[in-house]
Amino acid sequence: MQLSNEELKEKINEYKKKLSVTVVAHFYQRDEVFEIGDITGDSLELAQKTRADDSEFVVFCGVGFMGQSVKVLSPNKRVVMPKAACCAMATMIDGMQFDASVKALNEAGVSNENILPITYINSNADVKAKVGQMGGMVCTSSNAKKIITTALQEGKKILFVPDRCLGQNIAKQMGLVSCVLGDGTNPADADIICYNGFCSVHQLFSVDDIAFYRKKYPGILIVVHPECDPAICDAADFVGSTSQIIKYIKELPEEQKVAVGTEFNLVNRLRAKNTYVLSSTKPECPTMNETTLKDVYNVLRSIDEGEPLNEIFIDEETQTWAKIALERMMAL
Repeated sequence: MQLSNEELKEKINEYKKKLSVTVVAHFYQRDEVFEIGDITGDSLELAQKTRADDSEFVVFCGVGFMGQSVKVLSPNKRVVMPKAACCAMATMIDGMQFDASVKALNEAGVSNENILPITYINSNADVKAKVGQMGGMVCTSSNAKKIITTALQEGKKILFVPDRCLGQNIAKQMGLVSCVLGDGTNPADADIICYNGFCSVHQLFSVDDIAFYRKKYPGILIVVHPECDPAICDAADFVGSTSQIIKYIKELPEEQKVAVGTEFNLVNRLRAKNTYVLSSTKPECPTMNETTLKDVYNVLRSIDEGEPLNEIFIDEETQTWAKIALERMMAL
């Protein structure tokens, strides 16, 4: 029998009362899934908040690398995903591709001793572990500038993975030279060497979209995420992480029009009036939108039956080094 969303919510709430479980939901989740989250927020925020939670199980409504971060920081927790969804950006690099990137730098005359890797949190645990082993750390979109500023004090070149746009945007902000691996530039001439990964959602926004809104609504503000192309960020009025975008828009006068370049579900929840999506195409993350209420219900039922679906397991060595990379960031 097909259950309605309201019926599914009732059954989910019954399981939440019965089981030692906390449901966490990322900002990009569908509205109906986001609304049932006991804890909501951005990826690192969710991993940190669940550390203080005493539930045995964390049901993570998001994508794989986020659930892995919870497991890395809280190894005693059992982390399950309602849907085995993967972030497209995170899948653009794995441990072998990281090693190949380091080798390419070596061949360009940059020794391992002169490389300090930094990985965006949108990466899987094996990449975080590789970064940790080389003395590097994790960053988020909100603290990337601070992390890179600290890292540069070691006098080394930054290998930034996997998001080239975030790396290039931070380099521009700081007046540093950046390059993208494989673009024909000599990496030895750059301060920040970016891996060629990207967020497909944030690639949807264009300078033409900005021009359209500025012409249609004189005085409108353009707000974008730093995963957007540098040309988009250069033309925007405000560039910030998910949490920074939420805060910025909450503080605007209600009559101020604003067009936002980030994931649709988040933009749609920001405020009722004078808020527009900066794209003619709906910028919806396909993997974030895979999780449904039925998936949450099914995974809770599987926990109740003693056979949890989509549970995350990480080998001990990966766990150890990925945690070191994350904790180096949090120590700052």
